[in-house]
Amino acid sequence: MSIGQSLPKYVQISEMLIRDIAAGRLVDGERLAPERDMAKSLDISVGTLRKALADLESKGALQRIHGSGNYIKAQAQMSSIYSFFRVELIAGGGLPTAKVLSIGTAEKPKDWINSSRDPNAHRIRRVRYLNGTPAVLEEIFLDAGVCRQPTTEDLSDALYVMYRRKFNIWIASAEDRLTLRDVPDWAPDEFGMAPHTQTICVLRTSMDQNNRPVEFSYSWINTNVAQYVARIK
Repeated sequence: MSIGQSLPKYVQISEMLIRDIAAGRLVDGERLAPERDMAKSLDISVGTLRKALADLESKGALQRIHGSGNYIKAQAQMSSIYSFFRVELIAGGGLPTAKVLSIGTAEKPKDWINSSRDPNAHRIRRVRYLNGTPAVLEEIFLDAGVCRQPTTEDLSDALYVMYRRKFNIWIASAEDRLTLRDVPDWAPDEFGMAPHTQTICVLRTSMDQNNRPVEFSYSWINTNVAQYVARIK
């Protein structure tokens, strides 16, 4: 088991704030704490925080007023690495990170009804965390006909970023179907729900820039700590 490659710290902080804005935990016009206080609360340097805030500002999500402070600018649509990730803590938001449980080859699942003719897929199993709390168990199938098998070194907390950088695969759209499924036998204890316990499961088919269904995944959500959120605007 291994921890996926982490995004740069300032990107993590920027993404966390974007998710908090989307969840309404940070509202339009809200003044953020002074930078030194905010950096201390996040256990990061002031320099790292300023890079994160500059990233937010470049995305139109922050207004920096000299001598006054930093103010949230909520947008209907904000650019985010995790824009396709729809699971949040019950309280809202939460920075996604991941731990890889296994990488291997497997037959495509029967639920993947619109896949290519290649019967095999690269399978990735991992635990997703939100602010360090285990929240989602993922089983991801990447069409073996479109790329080589990823290595542990390839993997990142943000798989769609890795697909783009390593394989030139851009996830352009996705379809989610929510159902009830039993937690699988391979679920680790830290997930917080025992195997065969029924919970919400998201079945996702992801399409690339050429409209090919290149990925299929199952995401079992620990509903004691997290929930699936779709905001319609």
